[in-house]
Amino acid sequence: MSEKPNISLRSTLASVVVIASASTLLNILTEAPSISTPYSQNEGKSTVNSINQPINLKIILSQRQVILYRGKTKIKSYPIAVGRPGWETPIGNFQVLNMTKNPTWLHPFTGESIPGGSPKNPLGRYWIGFWTNGTNWIGFHGTPNPESVGKAASHGCIRMYNNDVQELFEQVSVGTPVTVVQ
Repeated sequence: MSEKPNISLRSTLASVVVIASASTLLNILTEAPSISTPYSQNEGKSTVNSINQPINLKIILSQRQVILYRGKTKIKSYPIAVGRPGWETPIGNFQVLNMTKNPTWLHPFTGESIPGGSPKNPLGRYWIGFWTNGTNWIGFHGTPNPESVGKAASHGCIRMYNNDVQELFEQVSVGTPVTVVQ
């Protein structure tokens, strides 16, 4: 009679071990994506995860817009003002060089300094610089003149609606590529 309980106990213990092993194996396979199998390698090559793609910006001067991309996927476009004749926005491939909240503005002719946060400051509350010749800078910034957005009105900078430049400021970082095309 002692044989039957032992067989039943052994059978039960064996089932528990098999279930526990299967559960452990399932956890390992689902929680450790670094396990390399031919299936996962092929799947990784054919699937592009857009969240891991870098942010980049494309300014189209003739359309007066900047487009925010994640990899090659268009995320959003914003209306902009561009450089007026004689102060054209440079064309080419650049990158974000600096970013400032409440930037100070230096008048290009008089040298007058207008502190960040002042209602007289034409840069608004956000600056995203992407070009310099060592003396002058060009970048994205807000404007106290929203009617200028959509026009060739700046000294080469990219003027944006204040809410738009704030949103863009939160999306980019130093090093973000900026392409400017006609």
